[in-house]
Amino acid sequence: MKPLAVLLFLLPWILAGAVPSGLREGDILFQTSRSSQSRAIQLATHSRYSHMGILFREGRRWLVYEAVQPVKRTPLQAWIDRGVGGHVVVKRLKDRDRRLTPEVLGRMRSVGAHFLGHPYDLTFEWSDNRLYCSELVWKIYRDGAGIELGALQTLREFDLSHPAVRAKLRERYKGQPPLDEPVISPQRMSECPDLETVATR
Repeated sequence: MKPLAVLLFLLPWILAGAVPSGLREGDILFQTSRSSQSRAIQLATHSRYSHMGILFREGRRWLVYEAVQPVKRTPLQAWIDRGVGGHVVVKRLKDRDRRLTPEVLGRMRSVGAHFLGHPYDLTFEWSDNRLYCSELVWKIYRDGAGIELGALQTLREFDLSHPAVRAKLRERYKGQPPLDEPVISPQRMSECPDLETVATR
């Protein structure tokens, strides 16, 4: 988007503190969570983001599909308000209108609906039985649109040196964590070159 277009897009949101009008289905939202694991995630991934979700519309309501406990749909404003400082970054797939046709969006929504009610994955395993936030969004795009947003990493590639991170690992795994487990982080997805930032609050 050109600078003027971005300003016009954001101005009502900035002035009113409300949800922006230029959102599109499939947009991806990033925020800093208030959860007990947020700081450990930020330290391990060197990111300001520790939570994310994907946006769909049902009637006139914008809902964020997110993996918390359990996977659920959250009204957009409630999702924004739950993050630290109400800060949110909205990213969109480049060439979105060509790649995310109504048919593709329908498949993505069906994938997300299939995961509703699944428990949150406290140990970040790469299975569909339990899911964490970035895994949910990544799999909705992969399974619904055939698009992989960011290359998978392994747990050993994260920075596990900080005491807060090590304490969280001991709490979750009660032993040696599976360092070769595939994982996708909010940071890796936020850096994906296929995405562009369309709004920040």
